[in-house]
Amino acid sequence: MKSTSELTDFYYKELYPSLSELEETRKRIVSQLKFYRGMGIVIFLIVALWMGKNFGFLHPLMMGIAIAFIVLASITYRAMTSGYAKDFKERIITPMVGAIDSHLLYNPNFMVSQHLFERSELFKHSIDRYSGNDYVKGSIDGVPLEFSDVHAEYQTRDSKGRTQWHTLFRGLFLVAEFNKHFKAKTVVLPDQAEKSFGSLIGGWLQSINFTHESLVRMDDPEFEKHFVVYGSDQIEARYILSHSMMKRILDFQRRVSHPLFISFVHNHIHVGIGTGKDLFEPAVFTSLLDYKQAMEYVNTLQNTIGLVEELKLNEKLWSKE
Repeated sequence: MKSTSELTDFYYKELYPSLSELEETRKRIVSQLKFYRGMGIVIFLIVALWMGKNFGFLHPLMMGIAIAFIVLASITYRAMTSGYAKDFKERIITPMVGAIDSHLLYNPNFMVSQHLFERSELFKHSIDRYSGNDYVKGSIDGVPLEFSDVHAEYQTRDSKGRTQWHTLFRGLFLVAEFNKHFKAKTVVLPDQAEKSFGSLIGGWLQSINFTHESLVRMDDPEFEKHFVVYGSDQIEARYILSHSMMKRILDFQRRVSHPLFISFVHNHIHVGIGTGKDLFEPAVFTSLLDYKQAMEYVNTLQNTIGLVEELKLNEKLWSKE
């Protein structure tokens, strides 16, 4: 697998012709967006002044017009950038994935299945809407894996019957084979309780959870600061989460700097990285040639695919039974 520096060189050298063309397209889109934004502001102000003079600025119709302008702006933005995004993924992300490893395949319109997402048992809430994109599947060092951007949501209704959508998870979701058959389930979650309330109260709140299996106490204080572990088998959970595995998870957490969710279920490791956004969408208001922007794409791919090496999933930690 290519190193970060090799992948950065590939981005700038091998893909430069495509990047230059896409950068010109990006500049045209930004220019058009600024023009339409200026026109929209002028039209909105004219309508607002007329409404304010005749009906008052707080009239319900005024609110409706404001919402209509926001919706129209969103539709215009998506319409103007959809083709650019499609070209970017075909001409930049696809060859970058191939450059990392020829065994990987990329599909910008597909996603990790909802079945696999639910099988992870990381998120116990029911899912009412599930979407995603930027799907990668293949193997690294003989380890089969797949990942994509995922957005899982659930719906609630208030006392007046109004619907609200809530994000359960949004970010990268990865599934890979693990080098052991295990019967139990082990779930590793960000330790929000201990961070918010301290070790005493936080530990008590962890122990009385009603959604996951039994709390598993780990003997690594640093790991316990960042994560809480639940499992259906205390011994197997500690067997999987050895000292070296806990260190690797901590090292990976520091690298990605986003909430990290991990489970070991059905002989697979499931990893959710809560980025809160789609990571392979092209920049619109930042140059594609900007180094920081380039490194965001490079690091996203490198960190995600490098998880196999980071957690040493290609090593036979245990023999499969």
